[in-house]
Amino acid sequence: MAKENIIQTKTFSFALTIIALYKSLKEKNEFILSKQLLRSGTSIGANVEEALAGQSRKDFIAKMSIASKEARETRYWLRLLQSSQIHKTDYSSYLKDIEEIVNILTAIVKTSQTSTK
Repeated sequence: MAKENIIQTKTFSFALTIIALYKSLKEKNEFILSKQLLRSGTSIGANVEEALAGQSRKDFIAKMSIASKEARETRYWLRLLQSSQIHKTDYSSYLKDIEEIVNILTAIVKTSQTSTK
């Protein structure tokens, strides 16, 4: 039985919550920021999946770095939605989750880069 991959599980679960948030924002006629959030928020896990299937250590690091950048972009959109108060939604749980994902991805990238030197 394969061991659970924490970042793979977290990013997949996070993508599902972002999809639900996107649907909610779209129902409230917010189309621009919600679409940006959907793209970056679901891209994190896709890049993690690609990294896990990487052909080399360098490929793994490159894909995890992209996942980290997408996570930071997602954090930006969430902060923008929260601060602009376009819709009265509590974004704190989303921000907590994305912060945790950013921290994990940063650690993975740093550790992987160090171990290849």
